[in-house]
Amino acid sequence: MPQIGTIFHSLWIPFFCFCVAPNAMLGGAAGSEQHIPLSMVKLWASAFGGEIKSIAAKYSGSQLLQKSVFTKYKEFEKDVTIEEIDGLQLVKKLAKDMEEMFHKKSEAVRRLVEAAEDAHLKHAFDADLQYEYFNAVLINERDEDGNFLELGKEFLLLPNDHFNNLPVNVSLSDVQVPTNVYNKDPEIVNGIYWSEALNKVFVDNFDRDPSLIWQYFGSAKGFFRQYPGIKWEPDENGVIAFDCRNRKWYIQAATSPKDVVILVDVSGSMKGLRLTIAKQTVSSILDTLGDDDFFNIIAYNEEIQYVEPCLNGTLVQADRNNKEHFREHLDKLYAKGIGMLDIALNEAFDLLSEFNHSGEGSVCSQAIMLIADGAVDTYDNIFAKYNWPDRKVRMFTYLIGREAAFADNMKWMACANKGFFTQISTLADVQENVMAYLHVLSRPKVIDQEHDVVWTEAYVDSTLPQAQKLADDQGLVLMTTVAMPVFSRQNETRSKGVLLGVVGTDVPVKELMKAIPKYKLGIHGYAFAITNNGYILTHPELRPLYEEGKKRRKPNYSSVDLSEVEWEDRDDVLRNAMVNRKTEKFSMEVKKTVDKGKRVLVMTNDYYYTDIKGTPFSLGVVLSRGHGKYFFRGNVTIEEGLHDLEHPDVSLADEWSYCNTDLHPEHRHLTQLEAIKIYLTGKDPLLQCDKELIQEVLFDAVVSAPLEAYWTSLALNKSENSDKGVEVAFLGTRTGLSRINLFVGAEQLTNQDFLTSEDRESIFNADHFPLWYRRAAEQIPGSFVYSIPFSTGSENKSNVVTASTAIQLLDDRKSPVVAAVGIQMKLEFFQRKFWIASRQCASLDGKCPISCDDEEINCYLIDNNGFILVSEDYGQTGNFFGEVEGAVMNKLLNMGSFKRITLYDYQAVCRTTKESSDSAHSLLDPYRAIFTAIKWMMTELILFLVEFNLCNWWNSGHSVKAQRLKQVLEPCDTEYPAFVSERTIKETTGTVACDDCFKSFVIQQIPSSNLFMVVVDNVCSCSSVTPITMAPIEIRYNESLKCERLKSQKIRRRPEACHGFHPEENARECGGAFSINPRATVVLLGLVMIYVSR
Repeated sequence: MPQIGTIFHSLWIPFFCFCVAPNAMLGGAAGSEQHIPLSMVKLWASAFGGEIKSIAAKYSGSQLLQKSVFTKYKEFEKDVTIEEIDGLQLVKKLAKDMEEMFHKKSEAVRRLVEAAEDAHLKHAFDADLQYEYFNAVLINERDEDGNFLELGKEFLLLPNDHFNNLPVNVSLSDVQVPTNVYNKDPEIVNGIYWSEALNKVFVDNFDRDPSLIWQYFGSAKGFFRQYPGIKWEPDENGVIAFDCRNRKWYIQAATSPKDVVILVDVSGSMKGLRLTIAKQTVSSILDTLGDDDFFNIIAYNEEIQYVEPCLNGTLVQADRNNKEHFREHLDKLYAKGIGMLDIALNEAFDLLSEFNHSGEGSVCSQAIMLIADGAVDTYDNIFAKYNWPDRKVRMFTYLIGREAAFADNMKWMACANKGFFTQISTLADVQENVMAYLHVLSRPKVIDQEHDVVWTEAYVDSTLPQAQKLADDQGLVLMTTVAMPVFSRQNETRSKGVLLGVVGTDVPVKELMKAIPKYKLGIHGYAFAITNNGYILTHPELRPLYEEGKKRRKPNYSSVDLSEVEWEDRDDVLRNAMVNRKTEKFSMEVKKTVDKGKRVLVMTNDYYYTDIKGTPFSLGVVLSRGHGKYFFRGNVTIEEGLHDLEHPDVSLADEWSYCNTDLHPEHRHLTQLEAIKIYLTGKDPLLQCDKELIQEVLFDAVVSAPLEAYWTSLALNKSENSDKGVEVAFLGTRTGLSRINLFVGAEQLTNQDFLTSEDRESIFNADHFPLWYRRAAEQIPGSFVYSIPFSTGSENKSNVVTASTAIQLLDDRKSPVVAAVGIQMKLEFFQRKFWIASRQCASLDGKCPISCDDEEINCYLIDNNGFILVSEDYGQTGNFFGEVEGAVMNKLLNMGSFKRITLYDYQAVCRTTKESSDSAHSLLDPYRAIFTAIKWMMTELILFLVEFNLCNWWNSGHSVKAQRLKQVLEPCDTEYPAFVSERTIKETTGTVACDDCFKSFVIQQIPSSNLFMVVVDNVCSCSSVTPITMAPIEIRYNESLKCERLKSQKIRRRPEACHGFHPEENARECGGAFSINPRATVVLLGLVMIYVSR
């Protein structure tokens, strides 16, 4: 038997193979140690490596392409240059381009504002106005006799490719009226009538900027005018839940940032439905708060009780996570004792004063929201102490219940402090009454006539019909909205500060990314943008959806902080600099996950960032060190390039912007490749294209052209691939150009999705280069990277192997990777080559002392991340090696052959078991809330005097139900490992001490690849060793740490505009008791009947 030490130091092979020594070799004694011959494993690895590289190089044409690139470089050496990318200059240019694009959108909105205010100024209110408008729900609807319904006239709808082929009317807008608003109310009809003037401006805007999508006007009265006109469909309950006044773009444009303290009466008189209504009121107020607002909730009886005790004496940002946290705590409130409002008011004023003086929070508007069933005093002394005469803190009072005994005191407090009073008798009253405070807060802005432009964070408004029907490959479309308020300019309303509504237009986030020249960012480079609060607007690592039967939005998808994605920046240096609108550079080592998070690439990134003027956004560009910072510029004639672009195997990245095909309707049907050809031939002077990018596309087309003829010749020589093991060859270049050649018929492909939009990881897209390209770029030049696709869902795609290699201009780290080529072959073909190689031996008599066929050993082929490509047990293919051979993997980690890298996911969702009842949360559901409210109202009509008996009994079905356990998915933080081989270690042997035996193994690198052959002793099982898995572990925070996380306030930048106060404001209109309009009542009862019937 050869000496292991001699073999170890003299032999060198890049391949891992695990074999188990035969029982005879172990000598049959427990505890004996037997080494597997390294020389034999090295022989197998060398044979397999040579064979598989020969196949990969031959069918991919890698050597031919490398030669072609080098030849063209020499041929045009004077015209070919390698340039280092100036990251700061690049990000400044991109920010300027985005600024111009955003400005065009905001100018379109400004024109809508002017038109709306002019139309309203010229309109005289007519209480008897009869006007047939296009109701978005009723259009094209007919009755039993075939006649159009009232407000449902014929409305022409045609599919439009600019609006994802949705049927729309690009000549007219239509109007949606919320279910709880009477669609013939005089205020509604008059508003719809004068806002018809917007139709002309909608169309004109679209003509000026054909890249515009949805434009709209949301009225303060509740109706929503949308262009282009589209049909709205009720949900399964017959309800249109959408109310534009609840949308962030509306609230953000209508009001200024605010600090809010919510006081909730939990005295004994609030028992029963009153407390339920109070909780719903609080929840509705929370819905109106945005990321620029701050709040806290205090419950009071004889004492005050912060709803979240951890947050005593402070306010927190009204982001989604904090609001949901407080909602959960609302369930814990119960009524008892006597209400001592004076204590609560003192605490609220002290809290607002201290918070304002600290410089934290909004530093703008401040308000106290009082939710109670009455007040025994007006508390003049408290208001005189804290708030008079300036009245900078507004008081909004919500009287819960139908009694009016204490209404005067509640109203007086609101009117004396520039607020608003309203009475909420049922759950159905809540939303409309809560919305009233927003229009009070808008008064200073209206009086100032300041049309501040606001931009929202990235969001999906799934209640809109276009959002429900519009789903791209990633699911619902993320967008940002630019919005501006619309004011009344009539003189008699000036001091009242009448807000007419808000106009806006949507900008899909993916449209922003079209301005990013991906080819200049390199293989691993990317661009991203964040808001003034540090939340991600766009980032390739943002994952707004999760899989659970079907793609769903994560609850906190719109408030993912940059620090949760670029988590290696523990001190938030990058995040804070961008929030503060700095123009700088920052560098750090990062661990970027690829391939569904199972693999990791460790690299050093340079971050360049600046602000986008005129918006709250900051833009960042990331370039990876090494080849990622260099750009290759080639040059060929247009004629030569056009000739090679005509090849049928050529395609371009659909999501890259080579030419702007959105500017003119006649260009929208063009593919990018078709647009380039038209542009180069000069047939359409209106077509705007990226001249620099197209020049590089032409160069790549010429350089890669020889591959087409080469692949064709291989395909024609069927004997070369008689078993059809190699199915497809492919090429990708730095400009997004691809070539694909099939060696089998398309219907015979094992993996039908590969290189199609169904498998986004395998193609060029707006976020990244193909996975096979990115991984090849990090492999040693001249070698191939092999992998099998991971299974997705129930569909198993682990029956193919992909091999790819990078093509560099020069053998130099500063040389850019100009292309990558590869093949995809059947897994069975690949494995057969491995087993044939593992049967070879060097003995003269042909008798091998050991073979992978032996039962005493197990042979594996694993990749550089530890995933199994070949195993005697086919079911282990694609599994992590540590799950199968935990003892050996643990030893490899200890020896340094592999290293563990700890990763974090702050966008995870975890399944958790929670106690559930149909009480509070069901009442917070709008449909159940309305249903319960009407039940209560009907009860009062029947037996008014027994309100607390029959009502509470009937309501108990929705408020007191047995607790039960249910599993839910919730946002969470997780920690999980990834594994990477150590490149400098090519081979090693070892033994693992188990309970009663020693397990030996050999690992050997496969030449010119990322693979390792591992041969493991199968006699010693080591079953007591725990397998090593890659399963994520939820990071659980104890109560103390949870509290610290709640209190911690990350750096944010306040909006520049603030309109919290105006001396001319007329505060005399401060509310009154709420009464349901008779016609609205009919609508509401009709809604209940629909709900009950279902």
